[in-house]
Amino acid sequence: MIVKPKILELGDTIGVISPASPSYRSSDVIRGVETLKQWGYKVELSKNLNKTKGFVAGSDEDRANDFNEMFQRKDIDAVFVTQGGYGSARMVKYIDFEVIKANPKIFIGFSDITFLHIAIYEKTRMVTFHGPGISRYNLSDLSDYTKHYLFKALTSLEPIGEIPLSDNKKWINTIYPGICEGPLVGGNLSLLCSTLGTPYEIETDGRILFLEELETEPWIIDHMLTHLANAGKFKNVAGIVVGECVDCKPNLHNPGYYVDISLE
Repeated sequence: MIVKPKILELGDTIGVISPASPSYRSSDVIRGVETLKQWGYKVELSKNLNKTKGFVAGSDEDRANDFNEMFQRKDIDAVFVTQGGYGSARMVKYIDFEVIKANPKIFIGFSDITFLHIAIYEKTRMVTFHGPGISRYNLSDLSDYTKHYLFKALTSLEPIGEIPLSDNKKWINTIYPGICEGPLVGGNLSLLCSTLGTPYEIETDGRILFLEELETEPWIIDHMLTHLANAGKFKNVAGIVVGECVDCKPNLHNPGYYVDISLE
């Protein structure tokens, strides 16, 4: 049974954690906290927020402890991350999924946080939200479009409804047309592949799978799509949505590669 956390209401307290990399700029968190407070929310920072241990924000145990604590605390209504980066998969073995089951809350993040979204859903069936970390919660980085539809999803019991394009000059390319319905799962392509063969492996049967990627060459994207295909993840999927793949271009010009091969 799918579990939906309670909606976010004005005056609620948002707990902030760093389950992956530390923020690139410490001022980003300060700005994000100020922005959330201006919007009418309280903010509580985790004990180990933005610690630094190599390329991750503290030890795996410390980051997982912050995660578990924010879900366990009764005074925390939602859990937001600072940003993605790298490291979520390293800490997942320390997450107490029973705590999440007993205390369902809004959890939001994207990119590297994909691994946590998949693990949470596979272990608890709790709905989570793909969205920006608070490092982007400021007037220059968070567009009105993103804020409107994100908080419509977080603060309302009503379905979001149709979401228009953010820019009328952009378009959506339909490869295999049709109508489908099902739970929406997915996220960053490389993180989805990294769940395969683990206790947190993504299930796609009857679900709508969405994919995005960053700074990855086309042949590597094809490799990861093939990995998912060989694992049977496309066989019984209800539908597939491909989002933005930012800066996913060959490092060297190779006119012999054709993207059509990946779409077959």
